[in-house]
Amino acid sequence: MNSYSLALCIPAYNAAAYLPRLLKSALSQTIPFDEIWVYDDCSTDNTGEIARQFGVHIDRGDVNRGCSHGKNMLAEQTTCEWVHFHDADDALYPNFVEQAHKWMQLENPPDVVLFDYEWRQDETNEVIGIRKFNDAELRRDAIAYTIQEQINPFCGLYRRSAYWQAGGYDTDLLVLYNEDVAFHCHLARAGLKFAADPTVTLINYCRANSMSSANQIKCARAQYHVMRKAAEALQGRYTHEISYRLWVIAGVSASYLDWENADACVSLALLLNCRTPKVTSLIFKFICYCNPYLAIRIREFLLRIVKPQLRAKLKKTQPILSNSFSH
Repeated sequence: MNSYSLALCIPAYNAAAYLPRLLKSALSQTIPFDEIWVYDDCSTDNTGEIARQFGVHIDRGDVNRGCSHGKNMLAEQTTCEWVHFHDADDALYPNFVEQAHKWMQLENPPDVVLFDYEWRQDETNEVIGIRKFNDAELRRDAIAYTIQEQINPFCGLYRRSAYWQAGGYDTDLLVLYNEDVAFHCHLARAGLKFAADPTVTLINYCRANSMSSANQIKCARAQYHVMRKAAEALQGRYTHEISYRLWVIAGVSASYLDWENADACVSLALLLNCRTPKVTSLIFKFICYCNPYLAIRIREFLLRIVKPQLRAKLKKTQPILSNSFSH
């Protein structure tokens, strides 16, 4: 196996409308990918036919099992030592592979490299912002960083041998809709070395009907289970990081009136000895000390009555916010 070989791995389900954009960007690299794979997760459209037209490798499932299963299948099929997963509805800048090779060819490269990327509106191509990762914090404590941050695999470069050493993607349906955070938390707990590259090499297109945007309640519930699993695996370590994340998830769940999940998050935070969110008002902290379950209900009620515009804004931006309790 060539230690400098790189595969682009694309899990796809009914992606015919978007896949050509990604594959065109993949074939326009200054240094080519060694392999390009598409996993057709039992699509009902012509996703597989489009992939064939571009001459890439195709693996097709016989039952729809989700993107976590697809990524594991792709990582198993490729012969490359390095893999990059990319969502079918996003795109690459021409410099991605060239930049990846700078890391792959280091004498002692990290196992995971995260690249900065652009957020763009899919309909207008307008730049919303740039996602930046903190290399120093990642290197200092990858476990804490992966608990606190939303990290998606379309910005990552992964050493395939280390990927399998850590066990690959968790296909547990409870973490579906937040499987990427579960994946990176698991890699960090397995001891993989992380680094970040500030070069913008990727584009994440934001769509109103994307899986995460259209399923915020399911996303929040999956986030709870990711943090629950992290707490169980870490056995008393990183309780503050997990608890503060749970309070954020509780706030998101409250915004959709999903009190069952909000209460579950609060209960686990209390079990981890964290009674209040990391950043909040003194009044809210006081109510939390008295009754944290009542506190999140009062806060949501006040947001809806006193600041309805703020509540609408928070719900609109929650997919890219890391701390909804900071408002």
